[in-house]
Amino acid sequence: QVQLVESGGGLAQPGGFLRLSCAASRSSSSIYTMGWYRQAPGKQRELVAYIISGGRTTYYADPVKGRFTISGDNAKNTVYLQMNSLKPEDTAVYYCHVTTTSGNTAWGQGTQVTVSS
Repeated sequence: QVQLVESGGGLAQPGGFLRLSCAASRSSSSIYTMGWYRQAPGKQRELVAYIISGGRTTYYADPVKGRFTISGDNAKNTVYLQMNSLKPEDTAVYYCHVTTTSGNTAWGQGTQVTVSS
């Protein structure tokens, strides 16, 4: 099964930036989609963005459109979430999620993103 390791979370000021990464334990050729979800205190987990293997298709939730960018690096079996122009509302635990070509799914351990002055 695919295992995911997330990194890049931390503290940022409003208007700042962070870059999250999610590294998969197997070749990206086995992965169909990778996405990022987030869950803020008192709120349901929501989809932030996803990308289909090869970068042919991407999706962004309305609150992050124009500010976040999802991308992949096949050589490193890694997907990134570049988060620019951060807002306090972006504060949440961010989770990486994958689906594979064989129908399996996996979640990362979550990484905390806090945007505050």
